[in-house]
Amino acid sequence: MNPKVDKFLREADQWREEFKELRSIILDCGLTEELKWGHPCYTLQNSNVVLIHGFKEYCALLFMKGALLKDPKGILIRQTENVQAARQARFTHVREIVKLKSVLKAYINEAVDVERAGLEVTYKKTSEFNMPEEFRKKLNEIPALKTAFDALTPGRQRGYLLYFSAAKQPKTREARVEKCMDLIFDGKGLNDQ
Repeated sequence: MNPKVDKFLREADQWREEFKELRSIILDCGLTEELKWGHPCYTLQNSNVVLIHGFKEYCALLFMKGALLKDPKGILIRQTENVQAARQARFTHVREIVKLKSVLKAYINEAVDVERAGLEVTYKKTSEFNMPEEFRKKLNEIPALKTAFDALTPGRQRGYLLYFSAAKQPKTREARVEKCMDLIFDGKGLNDQ
C-alpha cells in the first residue's frame, strides 16, 4: 500500500468507499500501487495496468489495454470514439463493486496476462484520422506548414486533427487552425509548453 494513495483516499470528497473497495480488489492481484496523474495507478514491472478514477456521475476502473480484454460480462466501456486502447468498468455505488468482485479480479488478472505477454494495442495510423477541409486547404496554401506538420510526432499530429475535427462550425475549425499554426511551426503539440 502506497502512502500517497492513502492520502488520496483520505482527501477524496466523492467515491471514497468505492475507491477503497477497488483498491482492495486490485491489491489482491499482486500489482504495485502508485499515484500517477493524481490517481491510484497499479503497475506490473513499471507498466501501467489499471487506474482508479472518479467523475461526477461515476467512478471507474480503467484498464490501460482494455481493448485487448475479452470482456465476457460486457462491463467495459470505451470512453469516447477516439479512445483506442483503454476501457472503463463504471460504478455508481460500492454495492456494484462488491457484487462484481470475482469478475473484476478475473479481468485484472487477464490484464496482467496481457502485460506479461507483451501484447500491444494496434493504433490507427494518423492517415486514418479525419483531416478537416479547412486544415487541408491551409496545408496546400502554405507548403512550410505541411512540412512542419509532417515533421511532428504521430501523437501530436493526431492531437491536432482531433482538435480541429471536434469543432462543429467551419469558422471555428478555421479559427483553431489559425491559432495552432505557430505551435505547429515550432514543432510543438497542442498541450506542449
